[in-house]
Amino acid sequence: MRRTRLSAILLATTILGAGAGVAAAEDVTLTIESWRNDDLTIWQDQIIPAFEASHPGIKVQFTPSAPTEYNAALNSKLDAGTAGDLITCRPFDASLSLYEGGKLADLSDLAAMAGFSGVAKSAWQTDDAAHTFCVPMASVIHGFIYNKDAFDALGLAPPATMEEFYAVLDKIKADGTYVPMAMGTNDQWEAATMGYQNIGPNYWKGEEGRLALIKGEQKLSDEQWVEPYRQLARWKDYLGDGFEAQTYPDSQNLFTLGRAAIYPAGSWEISGFNTQAGFKMGAFPPPVPAAGDPCYISDHTDIAIGMNAATKHPEEAKQFLEWVGSGEFATLYANALPGFFSLNSAPVEMADPLAQEFVSWRGKCASTIRSTYQILSRGTPNLENETWNASANVIKGTETPEDAAKRLQEGLASWYEPQK
Repeated sequence: MRRTRLSAILLATTILGAGAGVAAAEDVTLTIESWRNDDLTIWQDQIIPAFEASHPGIKVQFTPSAPTEYNAALNSKLDAGTAGDLITCRPFDASLSLYEGGKLADLSDLAAMAGFSGVAKSAWQTDDAAHTFCVPMASVIHGFIYNKDAFDALGLAPPATMEEFYAVLDKIKADGTYVPMAMGTNDQWEAATMGYQNIGPNYWKGEEGRLALIKGEQKLSDEQWVEPYRQLARWKDYLGDGFEAQTYPDSQNLFTLGRAAIYPAGSWEISGFNTQAGFKMGAFPPPVPAAGDPCYISDHTDIAIGMNAATKHPEEAKQFLEWVGSGEFATLYANALPGFFSLNSAPVEMADPLAQEFVSWRGKCASTIRSTYQILSRGTPNLENETWNASANVIKGTETPEDAAKRLQEGLASWYEPQK
């Protein structure tokens, strides 16, 4: 009887010991902060399962906030010590301030960083490029999406030069079936983002002009920065009645309902347009000023991911970030979200034909980023917001291209030392 009781005690001790071992080896759970709440299903169904399958012992949760609330919510969580282990990073100053405030860890030594170019990393580096604090995930590319059915019906081909561009617009306008271009000026930002920053790099020569502006070697009142505004002033005749009151969603609807032939675009529209448009679509890059001119595209660094400096699981977080920097993640993400293009140097095969068209421009045009995003919008007046206003005014005809450029230059020079 005593022997039986002793065996039972030994068995119970063994079970308890095994249980303690299981507890010690419990999975680590990493939480991701993000503003991309539209991507929740993609992360849950595709991205996270792929990571967890190859990284046993690490679980991942994607916990997004509303885009407009993200910055404030994230800052509050970081200050309170309740933020997730992984932080989705917006480009440039918002993330730089988090790094400088000790909230984001330095990731310069991650092996995966070798797979990204200097331009790809520039949105998540210190001004001297000495420290990188987020792993680049994707960029968006600017250009024009068009209604292929409308082009076929009117016998039109995608334009390569500005002369051809206006010839196409004139034919669409003369026919009268379609509004030539779907873009309004009510919200202002799209006039700059899909207007000025779309066509502008072909005039200021992409990175050459952008970096010269930062160094103070060029001014916003120089010809190469004024000419894109002159082009925008011509768009007024092709935007249809009431474009001044037309919002961004209005423009999207105008195009996807088949009432407009061309949409000045960012590639982020692809997924939505694929589900909403009942016609074939194509895309063409910003037309060059004249035949034979080199072409430039706004291939804008948009999203990255970093590590909360206060995470309790730094090693596991770094494993996840190394994976985000891999070719496997690049292919998975680019196909799950067509229109968000990998910044990784590893080749990525994409299934979506419209996404394939946009990304093919990298092979023939030089990439740059939006001219106002790095350094130049830190002061008051804010150059990014002022460029929205100036672009909308020029299109509406309430400000001349020359006056708009002069105003922007004076505003920048009032606080930015290299421009004084």
